[in-house]
Amino acid sequence: MSVWDDLVGQEPTVETLSRAATDEASMTHAWLFTGPPGSGRSTAARAFAAALQCPRGGCGECRECRTALDGTHADVEVVATEGLSIKVSQMRDLVQEAALRPSVGRWRVIIIEDADRLTAYSDAPANALLKALEEPTPRTVWMLCAPSLEDVIITLRSRSRHVRLRTPPVHAVADLLQRRDGVDPAMALYAARAAQSHIGLARRLARDEGARIRRRDVVSLATRIVGVGDAIGAAADLAQIADEESSASGAERDAAERAHLLEVLGADPAARTQPPHIRSQLTALEKEQKTRATRFGRDVVDRALVDLASVYRDALVLALGSTVELVNQDAIDRVRALARVFTAEALLGCLDAIAEARDRINANVPPLLALEAMALQLRVPRDLGA
Repeated sequence: MSVWDDLVGQEPTVETLSRAATDEASMTHAWLFTGPPGSGRSTAARAFAAALQCPRGGCGECRECRTALDGTHADVEVVATEGLSIKVSQMRDLVQEAALRPSVGRWRVIIIEDADRLTAYSDAPANALLKALEEPTPRTVWMLCAPSLEDVIITLRSRSRHVRLRTPPVHAVADLLQRRDGVDPAMALYAARAAQSHIGLARRLARDEGARIRRRDVVSLATRIVGVGDAIGAAADLAQIADEESSASGAERDAAERAHLLEVLGADPAARTQPPHIRSQLTALEKEQKTRATRFGRDVVDRALVDLASVYRDALVLALGSTVELVNQDAIDRVRALARVFTAEALLGCLDAIAEARDRINANVPPLLALEAMALQLRVPRDLGA
């Protein structure tokens, strides 16, 4: 057992980080982990943090490893924003914390899982971090995670050591699901393939039938968009699927957070009205929850579009006669239908339309408008009978 067990298909990364954890000559004060969604950026950062604290370089069994991995180590701070951006006040607090010496461990480690959100609306949070990287504190390590180098401003990435993660092989993700989560081999392989090797999503697909049903609904849209009415309806269906996913994930958590806040404040949860100071706290909590729901809703829509794009990708593979493995082997009839009625050029156009919709939503365009514009470009030449 070691801290690297859950970092599958990343042998070069494990070798680099293992060497740095045991040889301080290979260490630096700032690291930047990049890689596609689901490749294990935050997993790599947490494992590296555990290895730095472990007296044996990452055994995975000692108290230092266990607490670093589960986020309870006194000298390992994990920042995973649930909003649309990281606030400058939060970053300033982290910079102050980074100036302190480690309290119990060998290093003080600060992991920012969404470094790409440092500059979502303002450069101020990134500028606050920049000063800490320019004047590093001994025994403090910053670990930034982002999808790509381009998602992090150049002044930050130029002061960080870059570690690039790759998309893990499907079989490696399936093996992890079997070994770690006890998933049936057939289901593990399906989930790993359908999630396109995104480890977190693969785990959810393997364990949540509702998630599998929602994905099948998304995939089926590809052959149902014939006329303008179908396009508008498909856009509405995608938006509804995202709303259902967001509501299912957020409602229970929001209620639990509200109950916990009332308990901490000593308020009566059954009271019809609350005192002003409690109402203000509840209002602040509701605002945070709304921001989190907005971000999660966008993420769900984006993932649905990735699933939809995979159908056109598979159809393009068939149209070109390639031997590349298909993502949607379980929906092969739909894939073949698309390959039959669309040319390779038209399929590329569909993929471009989906990519443009993702970019528009990321740029704060209302999701439904972006989805409607996309769906109009995905209409099939004739009714496929699907």
